[in-house]
Amino acid sequence: MSRVALEPASLIFPTPVVMVSCRDRGEKAGNIITIAWTGILSSAPPHVGIAIRPERYSFQLIKESGEFVINLPSQDLVYATDYCGVNSGRDVDKFAVLGLTAAPATKVDAPMIAECPVNLECRVKQVVDLGAHHYFISEVVATHAREDLVLKHGRVNWEKAGLIAYRQGEYMELGKVLGVHGFSHRSAPQS
Repeated sequence: MSRVALEPASLIFPTPVVMVSCRDRGEKAGNIITIAWTGILSSAPPHVGIAIRPERYSFQLIKESGEFVINLPSQDLVYATDYCGVNSGRDVDKFAVLGLTAAPATKVDAPMIAECPVNLECRVKQVVDLGAHHYFISEVVATHAREDLVLKHGRVNWEKAGLIAYRQGEYMELGKVLGVHGFSHRSAPQS
């Protein structure tokens, strides 16, 4: 099939969509920013990255504190996820407006969102200026999951968590499992 040449773009979709919470300078419990440009960078030690535009309210808060929490939202939080992405913490207390619970983190000075099924406490190791966005390379220093989601050996029941993804302006539910790591090797035709 033929191809059409497009302008260079970062079209890797769908992506995880996360709610990043950070300590606020004022009287608020904290601030929340929705980010779809995030990813896993290393497993040992665990590192993740989030991309934030410098003009966003949370940018300076995270840059100053060097800490934040990545909260994985479930399908019932899609409204809150969108709200936190289109409203600025300069103007509104997102925890209060959305009725979200700012739970204390165990290792960082930033609140977790209690309603999110999984939370990753992060410490910034490096900030890379990439142009429109700066990339916060961060170590995961603590991980939390809702008790009813934790399986044997500390694994998470991701299907039950009901997480959402993002694709060019659309929020999506995640679909069915199509295979597991290494299944192609185990089911390869024998010669």
